[in-house]
Formats: sequence, C-alpha cells, structure tokens
Amino acid sequence: MNYQIMMDEELDKIKQLSKKPTLLLHACCAPCSSYVLEYLSSYFDITILYYNPNIAPKDEYLKRKNEQIKLLSMLESPNKLDFIDCDYDNEKYNELVKGYEMCPEKGERCTICFNLRIEKTAKVAKENNYDYFCTTLSVSPYKNAELINEIGEKMENKYGVKWLHSDFKKENGYKHSIELSHKYGLYRQDYCGCVYSKRDEMLRKIKKVGE
Repeated sequence: MNYQIMMDEELDKIKQLSKKPTLLLHACCAPCSSYVLEYLSSYFDITILYYNPNIAPKDEYLKRKNEQIKLLSMLESPNKLDFIDCDYDNEKYNELVKGYEMCPEKGERCTICFNLRIEKTAKVAKENNYDYFCTTLSVSPYKNAELINEIGEKMENKYGVKWLHSDFKKENGYKHSIELSHKYGLYRQDYCGCVYSKRDEMLRKIKKVGE
C-alpha cells in the first residue's frame, strides 16, 4: 500500500474546497513535526496534540515538549496553528506495556504505544469536531507506516473522524526533517522516548565501542 499516494490524492481533493478543513496532528517530537507541518500547513488549519506518555524521564518529556512549542513559535504558516498540551501520564503507559519490557523496538510494546497515542488523538478529534486526525510518527525510518495506518483506520471506524493516511518518510521526508531541525536549532533526541528504547540505545553504543 502506498500511503504517500493515498495522502496526495486526499490533498488534491482538499485543494478544491472553499474552506480549509481542520486537522488534529499528534506530534511525537519537534524534529519529526517540522517536515509534516511544512508539508500540510497549506491544506489545513492544524492543531498539534502533544500526547507522549511513553517519554521518560519527565525532564526529557518537558524538554521535548518545549522544543515543540518553540518550533510552533518560529514557523511561518499560511493557515492557523494551535497547540494542545495533554497531561503527562507515564504511569498509564507503564501499566499498558507491563510484561513487554524486553520486547525489541518495532515489537509488541511499540504497537501498544502507537495504539495509545493514536487513539487519544482520535478521541480528542471527535470531542472537538476536527475534520481529520493524523500523527507524525511515520517520519521516522524506524517506524512501520503500515502498522500506523492500520491503527489510524481502526480509530477512524471507532470514533468517526477521518484518518489522513500518510508515510511521511517518503519523498525524503526524514532527510528534510533533519535539515529543518538544523535550520531551527531543534534538539534531536538519541532514543525514541521510553526507558526501554533508552536502555537499548545505550546497549548498542556499548556494543559499538567494544567492536
């Protein structure tokens, strides 16, 4: 399935509308959202939903959230950009992934995490009458776009808000996000967010030093 083509076809339809639709966009971090916001801001009035209870420790969470706010203050957008700051609920995340602590990245623990964040986005979109919802997660080359879109479709059916199919790593999206991060002086983290991804990244670094 080519989700980039699916998104571009949807954007072509949106071009014909007399009024810009609203999009609730879950942002995993400022660097990933930089490219997505640049790509989509001419099509939608966008609200960023910052809901990432997986991120730990809390000071790391706050650092990433503040970078997201900083980015929004610097961007020039032809349409409206808003921000919703959700509560930091790391305990809920830890409860959901209990028993999956040793899963590798891209395993079942990550699926639970994607599901948690995308469902929250769909729920808030429903409650606030957004036209579409989406996530920036697929920018990363380490994230499974097929899985992300399958979860999005499931949540569209559950909440009745249209899911914007996407695979933002296509069209050099990941590369461009790095370029934009340098342009805006954004903090680029060296692990996905949870304590388990931090653990695995530290082990990779130790192994590399020992080779």
